[in-house]
Amino acid sequence: MQAVIFIGIQGSGKTTFFKEIFFNTHLRVSLDLFRTRNREEKFLQTCFDTAMRFVVDNTNPTIQDRQRYISRAKAAHFKVTGYFFDSTLEEALFRNSLRKGKEIIPEKGIRATRNKLVEPSLKEGFDELYRVTLNKQGLFVVEEF
Repeated sequence: MQAVIFIGIQGSGKTTFFKEIFFNTHLRVSLDLFRTRNREEKFLQTCFDTAMRFVVDNTNPTIQDRQRYISRAKAAHFKVTGYFFDSTLEEALFRNSLRKGKEIIPEKGIRATRNKLVEPSLKEGFDELYRVTLNKQGLFVVEEF
């Protein structure tokens, strides 16, 4: 049983990474999909009750945001893996500009998330923690913290 928690500002590649790496093996938990914490909570509880692997595809910029998931996953005996999407503000704003319609995030929202972002640490309770960057060819590079 695995709980994966993504950490990173909007436009840093989290959802694309999910589609490339976890789409066929894990369920996606995202406030973009559920729109409310109540819906998210019900879905998470189902994952815990059924031992279903999942990925939390939210920004999770603060330690408190991440603890919402880490503490519950640990209590349910899940292995907790974190992926920190280490992107500059400029890179994220550029990728955001390539989005269409309602997928575009207002720049001030991305800047606000960046201002709150705290780099994660194994001390938070992660069993594994990785840094994800994009190389010049646009490919994901994953390295252990």
